[in-house]
Amino acid sequence: MSSIDEKDAERHRAKMAKRKAVQDAEVAGKMITEKGLLIVNTGPGKGKTTAAFGLALRMLGYGHRVGVVQFVKGAWHTGEKDAFAAFGDKVVWHTMGEGFTWETQDLQRDIAAARAAWAKALELLADPTISLVVLDELNIALRYDYLDLGEVVAALQARRPDLHVVVTGRNAKPALVEAADLVTEMGAVKHHFAAGVKAQKGIEF
Repeated sequence: MSSIDEKDAERHRAKMAKRKAVQDAEVAGKMITEKGLLIVNTGPGKGKTTAAFGLALRMLGYGHRVGVVQFVKGAWHTGEKDAFAAFGDKVVWHTMGEGFTWETQDLQRDIAAARAAWAKALELLADPTISLVVLDELNIALRYDYLDLGEVVAALQARRPDLHVVVTGRNAKPALVEAADLVTEMGAVKHHFAAGVKAQKGIEF
């Protein structure tokens, strides 16, 4: 590495000092220290569920309990379910789906599965010992109108003040986006599936 000119170093220090002052002022202006967040991970890109489980792992690291309801997935055995099983009763996990809609091809069955999953989700939302609830692929159930959007949004908004909820899945409904505190749109720039690579253990499931 080449040596850094002292003038360049001084300019860098001055620039970073200004940046720090701006950041410190912005942080100081935030008055809410704790709030249960409604987080939505949506978009066509890969990583929505993966990000949600990353938050779950972080919450577990602080000794909190986590609840998971999977609305669509269920036909495949997944590595994340096995991994979270190692945390014992710190994780309450319910896989309620029967596979994607193009697999079941049965509207009545899909609606029944979604409603059963939502009933389980309501149980977890009401559990005072749980700090984070992951509603995996709930957006898919809402997209196909398997559940009443107004009922779902109202229940999520009525959660207790310190409860965090993460909703995943493509095509998040505008009403859910509006109600959320944090929305992340996962973009699809490039995916190995387009090049003929099938879903792989440890990556997709």
